[in-house]
Formats: sequence, structure tokens, C-alpha cells
Amino acid sequence: MVSDLFSAVFANATIGIILSDSSGRMLSVSQFALNLFGYTEAEMVGQPIEILVPDSISGRHERLRESFNADPQVRAMGHGRDLYAKRKGGSVFPAEISLSYFYQDEKLYVVAYIIDISYKKEAERTLIEQKNSIEQLNAQLEQKVADRTHALMTTLHQLEESRDELSKALAAERELGELKSRFVSMASHEFRTPLAAVLTSAALLEKYKTSEEQDKRQKHIQRIKSSVNHLNDILEEFLSVGRLEEGRVKASCAVFDLGDLISDVVADVQGMRKAGQTIRVEFDCRSQVWSDKSLIRKILVNLLSNAIKYSSDDREILLSGHCDEEMTRISIRDQGIGISEEDQKHLFERFYRAKNATNIQGTGLGLHIVAKYIELLNGTIDLESQLHQGTTVTFTFPNENHSAH
Repeated sequence: MVSDLFSAVFANATIGIILSDSSGRMLSVSQFALNLFGYTEAEMVGQPIEILVPDSISGRHERLRESFNADPQVRAMGHGRDLYAKRKGGSVFPAEISLSYFYQDEKLYVVAYIIDISYKKEAERTLIEQKNSIEQLNAQLEQKVADRTHALMTTLHQLEESRDELSKALAAERELGELKSRFVSMASHEFRTPLAAVLTSAALLEKYKTSEEQDKRQKHIQRIKSSVNHLNDILEEFLSVGRLEEGRVKASCAVFDLGDLISDVVADVQGMRKAGQTIRVEFDCRSQVWSDKSLIRKILVNLLSNAIKYSSDDREILLSGHCDEEMTRISIRDQGIGISEEDQKHLFERFYRAKNATNIQGTGLGLHIVAKYIELLNGTIDLESQLHQGTTVTFTFPNENHSAH
């Protein structure tokens, strides 16, 4: 009964089962194995197991069989590598093969269990192809993301540049608006006052018709001349700024006597002094320098005029000069109204006037022009000031030994 049951299991197994002796001769083959390899039972029973092994490894298989006989173990064949079995017609198919054994009458018998894994291998191949396809798609997607990111970063950079340009344009627009506001404020004051004086004096001149009123006429004529000269000075400053910004003013250097120039400038501005004001000169430089005499004259006249204008009566103005091997340094110190720290930040801007100087004549262009002149001389300018204690302006320029002339 038990024998019949085992025969039924063997005959109806859903995997290939082959029983062979130690020499590899097949003794019994399941129906599933017959169908799997395409043989009849008569064609397989009694034949060596090597007829089912691909030709490329049949010799090696005999050595593996001898090794198994020497140390039989229940195990799967082909660990770590693919196995193939050969059908009757010579075609091969991928297989999973496991071995077991038993002894009967001290003889070794080997049982091979064989499964056709063609569908499994095809599924694996499909999975690998899908994996490769997915990896390729991922790589393409990553590249697209990288490209889009690069394009986005480029766009962001362009937007940043556009924003910076817009910010600069807006800043320039604000600066222009401030300049217009300063100009209107300055012009409304600086033009209105002398023009009003001219109109008033001209109207009064018409009333003084007799020779006895010549002194009164002369007073108003002088007032008209002074107002016209003031307007002319304002226009000259406007023209100077225009020429400087257009690059039409160039430094023209030559050798001249700096001491004589300072003396001439001090003499020229004596008429501007208020009551009791004095100008003291301390000059320890050599007389001959190499620079632009005209520009230095304009700088000195402007700075001395400011010192006089913003100082009260009976105050001293000190002009000092010092030279070393490389630079000539000139300072003008007054004891005037001084400049706040906040205003000092803007003094060299066009049309800017300190808050405590709005009631004093001026265009707000003088120091701007001076700074431009000093720049043309490759020099520097520095200003130190405290409210109600005075201001010191120092400018430097290369001397004869330092200049390439």
C-alpha cells in the first residue's frame, strides 16, 4: 500500500524527478520529467544523466558527480550561477536543480529534482529591462530637472540683475529728484534775491534825476552791479559743473611758484572779508611746484571764500601749507559756524547745503567743484568740522618730485 502511494506521488509530481545510481545511470524518471525533456521512458531509463546536460559542460558534470558521490549532501546545484538542462532535440532551458540521496543495500542512489524556470528567467529579464528603463527614465528626469534648475537659476540671475538695474535706476531717479529739489530751492533763493535788488534799485534810480542825488544813484548802480556779478558767479558755477561732468576740463601742469600764487589769492579775497576778519598764512613749502596753477587758484579762492562767508566778524582764518618728498598739503581753517556730522556726509554732492547755512548765499556747488578739481590733480580732500567751532579743509596733490611730468 505504501509502495503504491509513493509510486502515485512519483508519477503525479509537478516537477521533474529522476532517480539514478552512483554511476549516473538513470533508473526511474517521473512523467513530468519525461514531458519536460521530450523523451519516452524507454529513451531515458538506463541512459547516463549526462544526456540531459548541455554539451559545453558535460565533461565537467561527470567530475561534479564523482565529487558528490564521495560526499553526498542534500543541496541545490549550481549555487551562485545559472544552470541549464538539455532537451531531446538539443535545445536548452534554464533550470533549478536540487539533489538528495539515500542508501539501499549499501548502494548510493541519487534523486534529482528539476524545475524549468524559463518563465522565471523571462520575468527576471523583464524586471531587469524595466529597472534599466526606470533608471534611464530617472536619469533623463534628473537631467531635465538639472536643466530646468539651471534655466531657473539663469532666469533668477537675470531677474536679480534686472532688479539691481532697476534699483540703480530708481536710485538714480531719486537722486535726480533730490537734485531737482535742491536746485529749485537754491535757484528760488539765489536768483530771487539779486533780481529783486536789481528791480528795486532800477526803480529807485528813476526817482533820482537831479545832480544833487548822484550819490544815491551811484549807491543803487553799485548794488545792481553787485547783484549782476553774483548772478554771473552762479552761472559760472553751473557752467563749471557742466564742463567737469562732460570731461571738458583737463589738468594742464607746469612749473610755478606756489608761494606767489597763495599771496595773490589772499590779496584777491581781502575785499570779501567781514569787519575785523584776518587771514594768516603759514607756508613752509618750497616755492616751485609742478601742477595746474589755474585749478589750484580756483580751489584756494573757493575755500577761502567759504571760510570768510561762514565766519563772523573779528575771526581769524588760517591758511597753512606743508610739503614732503611726495605731496603738497594745504589746509584752510576757520572759526565759523561749523557743519554737523549729518551734513558732512553730503557736502560734496551737487546743490547740497548744510542746514545751518540756508540763510547764507550759496549754490551748494562750490565744494562739489573743488572735489572734482582735486580729483583732476590726482589729489585728495578732507574736511573736519564741529558746530559753532569752525571747519578745517585740507587738500593734497602730488609735488614736483612725485609727478610724472
